[in-house]
Amino acid sequence: MPDPRRIGRLARDRWPQVRQAVHDSSVLAVACLITYLLATDALSHVYFLSHADDLLGGMWAVIATVFVFRDSYEHSMSAAVSRIMATVVSFALCLIYLAFLPFHPWALAVLIGVSALAVSLIGRPGDAITAAITTAVVLVIAAVSPQHAWQQPILRLADTVIGVAVGIAAAWLALRVTGPRVKGKGITQ
Repeated sequence: MPDPRRIGRLARDRWPQVRQAVHDSSVLAVACLITYLLATDALSHVYFLSHADDLLGGMWAVIATVFVFRDSYEHSMSAAVSRIMATVVSFALCLIYLAFLPFHPWALAVLIGVSALAVSLIGRPGDAITAAITTAVVLVIAAVSPQHAWQQPILRLADTVIGVAVGIAAAWLALRVTGPRVKGKGITQ
């Protein structure tokens, strides 16, 4: 039979982790809401977009916020640099391709490979996955909205910048409000 005092001690020891996880999850949720509203409202005033593009932009910006929000400001900044670098490489490759040619499955495969190779060659092999994912998303969206496919890399870059900015701000605010987190106690590591 388990010792009730030991169970109580384990539960008390776990409360700081639970409080930190609830706090981090709440900050992330609010940051994602702000990101979504900024991306779906702000860009639609600057640039005429379809409702589907607005929604897609909101989703892509939220993904960037989730990607960047980490257990420390330093980790968030590192993730932000990673996200921006991978997106810029994907942006350049997709914009060049889509300015001249329409979506094609072979182009999808080739550009995914080239984007992963490009970030590796510039010394950021850890960003290869993010660059490949970004390239896949941009090209498939271009296939869904082929009439202005060349605009998709520009829009996804703008969405990423919004999401990264809000994610960094949320990480900074969370650190200022609650102080330094205990390593491994937050929702992200």
